Amino acid sequence: MARTSLPRQLRKVADKALLEKLEIGLDKVEQQLVESVKHTDPIAKVTTRHLIDAGGKRIRPTLVLLTSQLGEANLDEVIQAAVVVELTHIGTLYHDDVMDDAPRRRGVDSAHEIWGNNVAILTGDLLFARASQLVSKLGQKALTLQADTFERLCLGQLNETVGPQVGQDPIEHYLHVLADKTGSLISASAELGVIFSGADQALREPVRKYGEAIGVAFQLIDDYIDLHSDGAVSGKTPGTDLRAGVPTLPVMYLRQEAKSDLEAAKLIDIIDSGLEDEAKLQTVLKALRDHPVTERTYQEAKRWAAEAISALEELPRGPVREALTSFAEAVIERSN
Repeated sequence: MARTSLPRQLRKVADKALLEKLEIGLDKVEQQLVESVKHTDPIAKVTTRHLIDAGGKRIRPTLVLLTSQLGEANLDEVIQAAVVVELTHIGTLYHDDVMDDAPRRRGVDSAHEIWGNNVAILTGDLLFARASQLVSKLGQKALTLQADTFERLCLGQLNETVGPQVGQDPIEHYLHVLADKTGSLISASAELGVIFSGADQALREPVRKYGEAIGVAFQLIDDYIDLHSDGAVSGKTPGTDLRAGVPTLPVMYLRQEAKSDLEAAKLIDIIDSGLEDEAKLQTVLKALRDHPVTERTYQEAKRWAAEAISALEELPRGPVREALTSFAEAVIERSN
């Protein structure tokens, strides 16, 4: 089996011995991921492997492995916890693609495009069930953390779907959604590495704060990339979210300014009129790239990354802290 690649956000980490340990651990995770979705059911054994075989960044299991280096990393429970978080993440992708009607995921056709919505949803449920089976063997701490995280994942999706309530600040609502939908599972991943390596349990809180802030920063950079991507480097067509009407922070900032700025109001009117026409989309993209709201989004992402790095001050100095810092910095620098 080929060596599984670490997330590109860790490529600049100086400690090569640490990277080697993470790669070895990630190979074990990959093997157990495949093993965990072996079903006798002829349909499930195909559908559950669809997105696993498609690959992915494996950010969440890598964080489990990385924070486990704060204690005794070479434990079976650490690998099992890493498998649990990736199964949970992949299960959410099956559901997200149905809700967003996304045609592609990880370079392959989305499950609902191949088998239909019902099969895709049920496959996501099967992955959640398998993650629950695995986490039940890890004990009460893991069960409680997984249950709390799963609740936040569902609440984040629910609140994103419903939108802000009357009188609620849309930007505050949006950041809360990102913390629930993305930050919760990333922070749980970091915590699980501490829990099952036998590291100092006082380190759970700082890595939890780190993971949640990184999750928000990651999504905010996605908003920035949607406008600034050249397509060739990121693999993401510029303006994908903009065209689809997906709420992003630059547009939210622009809506704020539209209350008192005529030019911002005109641009919002164009966006709200629909951007199916390519020439119209390109005009809006250029206007937003040049507008201060986009740089403001980038700075907000940097602020969240800085908050994550600040949380690491409670960790002992050494390769793990340095790697987590490099990871946070790379999130802001990424282009895809």
